Amino acid sequence: MSQKIVIIGGVAAGPKAAARARRVAPDAEITIIEKGSLISYAGCGMPFYLSGEVQKFNHLFETTYGVIRNEEYFWREKGCRVITRTEAKSIDREKKEVHVENLETGEKYSIPYDKLVLATGAEPFVPPIEGLDLKGVFKLNHPDDAQKIKEYLGDMEGGEAVIVGAGLIGLETADALMKLHMFCSVVELQNQILPVMLDEDMARVLAKKLTDQGIEFLLGTKVMKLEGDEEGNVTTVVTDNGEIDAELVVVSVGVRPKVDLARQAGITIGATGAIEVNEYLQTNDPDIYALGDCAETTHLVSQKKMFLPMATYANRQGRVVGDNLAGGKSVFSGVLGTSVLHTMGFNIGRTGLGEKQARELGFDIVTAVNHAFDRTHYHPDHGLVLMKLITEAGSGRILGAQALGAGDAVKRIDVVATAISMGATVEQLAEVDLGYAPPFSTPIDLATHTANIVRNKVAGLAKTITVDEVKAKMDRGDDMVLLDVRTEPQFKMRRLKDDRVKLVVLGDLREKLDEVPRDKEIIAICALGTRSYEALRTLIGAGFTNVKYMEGGLQAWPYEL
Repeated sequence: MSQKIVIIGGVAAGPKAAARARRVAPDAEITIIEKGSLISYAGCGMPFYLSGEVQKFNHLFETTYGVIRNEEYFWREKGCRVITRTEAKSIDREKKEVHVENLETGEKYSIPYDKLVLATGAEPFVPPIEGLDLKGVFKLNHPDDAQKIKEYLGDMEGGEAVIVGAGLIGLETADALMKLHMFCSVVELQNQILPVMLDEDMARVLAKKLTDQGIEFLLGTKVMKLEGDEEGNVTTVVTDNGEIDAELVVVSVGVRPKVDLARQAGITIGATGAIEVNEYLQTNDPDIYALGDCAETTHLVSQKKMFLPMATYANRQGRVVGDNLAGGKSVFSGVLGTSVLHTMGFNIGRTGLGEKQARELGFDIVTAVNHAFDRTHYHPDHGLVLMKLITEAGSGRILGAQALGAGDAVKRIDVVATAISMGATVEQLAEVDLGYAPPFSTPIDLATHTANIVRNKVAGLAKTITVDEVKAKMDRGDDMVLLDVRTEPQFKMRRLKDDRVKLVVLGDLREKLDEVPRDKEIIAICALGTRSYEALRTLIGAGFTNVKYMEGGLQAWPYEL
């Protein structure tokens, strides 16, 4: 008798588990139950459809060879029965039945199972804000949402939009709307953008770059209510810091795991609010698995349970569950929280722990911030990347990394994610044999260079100071010299406006050592940090003792000059 596998949820995790289970268990009866009408859609592609970069709605549901992933596709190509517009109402674990209701006809019936998979996903958190029912107010969690926004905008050219939430979806939405020539204001309750993804110092740099591109950020700001006109169209976003005109509002303040069905069935819910699972992705009922955005996972560095809803994890977990449904013992060991983003011409990524997380977990850390080109400076496609590496003092173990810039930041994040997964130290990262050619990298890749900065710090060669620490010293009026070692044209174009700034071009420094005071703290500054490090070593070699260089250089300066 063939095994009956029932999967609740038909977006990403569920269909992946079904497809894998079919490959390893050809005789199993596999049924997918989906509340909505759309299945196996590319949710991550919605902002690109909204902007018009993805021109056809169907592209979000197609295979690479142009076949729509619908009920017929899953039956003909995967041998899986898909039931859409049908809601799983309850689970009878004793009888091993799922009680469902057809949302179109009202018909209620039961589906028996031998193994059950919960892939119920997550739902957007909707804050209790007055006016969310006004016309022109949307969320962006489902392809239907993107379709509604496009229909609402119609042929509108320009206009003012407000995005509530400066997370990944919020910034991707802002990017899409800016491409439609809308002016975007982003309201964020926390004091930084991408609060889950970036450390504060990195977020400030990115916010400055995005502001320069035309986005307005209102950070540390709470939306109080939305107001509309007599016809019910949204006109104003009222915050605790003032009012913002708006013709369109998109609310994107995060998601929560959908676990009501599991809770009612007596499935254990973890401390994160998501379903608790073991390494095989089994719940407390060994015949019931949970995966994707409704299940919690383990962070590989901190070993803490996390709720990290990402498409990559849903698909990877689908393979594990598919194996185990067929009697396998595949393990999902955990995640690094690796996430990447493209917005307004900038690439952003992170993996592992951030600096704040690492410190809160009690790690003694050494960090490095490096600004460098992603490929040779003479290649026409070169771009800058600001990279931050977090390592454990003593052991040198890599704990995390973040990167952002117009250059290829994501490649470097993937390299570090691989290194962390293998338990690599910063010494080992620096020795990885990465490929080089001018269209791809510099002879010493910026990931390697960043690792070398950590090594130089540990060796006592690189005494650094952050841009935030420099700004604090400037504001306090500390007695110091801000030694700018760039060329004179660069200095005239853009520099710190401070009486303590002194220009000595790096090439002239050895000849002008007597112009640099030895009784003051010297902070060397350049565009990226490379020349200022050279200046530091020159001054140390000449007997100066109180010298540092500013990590990241002026390109990492997030304040007004």
